[in-house]
Amino acid sequence: MRARAFWGDQMLDTTSRWTLGLALMLTGVGMPTVAAAQEAQPAAAQPEQIEQPDIIVSAERRREYRKDVPLSVGSLTGENLSVIQAGGTDIRGLSGRIASLNIESSFGRAFPRFYIRGLGNTDFDLNASQPVSLVYDDVVLENPIIKGFPIFDLSQLEVLRGPQGTLFGRNTPAGIVKFSTVRPDEAGGYFRASYGSFDSVNFEGAATVKLSETLSARFSTLYQHRSDWLDNVRTPRRGDLEGFDDWAGRVQLQWQPSQPLTVRLTGQWRVLDGTARVFRANAFATG
Repeated sequence: MRARAFWGDQMLDTTSRWTLGLALMLTGVGMPTVAAAQEAQPAAAQPEQIEQPDIIVSAERRREYRKDVPLSVGSLTGENLSVIQAGGTDIRGLSGRIASLNIESSFGRAFPRFYIRGLGNTDFDLNASQPVSLVYDDVVLENPIIKGFPIFDLSQLEVLRGPQGTLFGRNTPAGIVKFSTVRPDEAGGYFRASYGSFDSVNFEGAATVKLSETLSARFSTLYQHRSDWLDNVRTPRRGDLEGFDDWAGRVQLQWQPSQPLTVRLTGQWRVLDGTARVFRANAFATG
């Protein structure tokens, strides 16, 4: 009859017990050797950590670090936004600059249609409701013509993905595109100008003026021009279509009697004139 021993909840025979004991003894003896070998090896170089800039967003109507906001938010700030604006494009130039944002239009620089995560409305009727809203300084601009307002003198662009009706007062099942303009906090300004083919002109400038210790104003403007460059085959002359003159401006008055209180009044206007734009749907024949 073979002797038996108990190990935990299992019953081992004598042979298994000695085998287990030998394995534990060998492991105990080998541990210092393994540790010594590990200590003898030089420490591996730690990969260099890249510091990520702190991005402040106002997706929840208060200024927070983007990493602390429990929403899907994309943003463009500073130099990246200035480079996009310097190209002389309209608001459709933001398409593809932020993940999941697409902007297209059947009417050129007017009446853009926004899509977030592929959700949008292709209807070009003026009364059509769009599932993506445009917000300027926390004010919803829902009219489709107003949505084509040029982008200039902006401090930040945010794209909030998903329904935002609770915080921004309108049913937006796809999300919102949120613009924040440069505020008249500090005196100063800038201007930039460019010239390109087809007599393309882009001029942008802004300035902040301190009217008193508590009152300041900021004036900003944008002018864009392009000559007619598309030929209408029904007329004998060249250059009939696609030209435009687009001028927009913004005036801000800011009153700050105390640190907790800031009152800001903003007014915007736009004058757009030009020849007919070409609608290119089904312009290419198959085969």
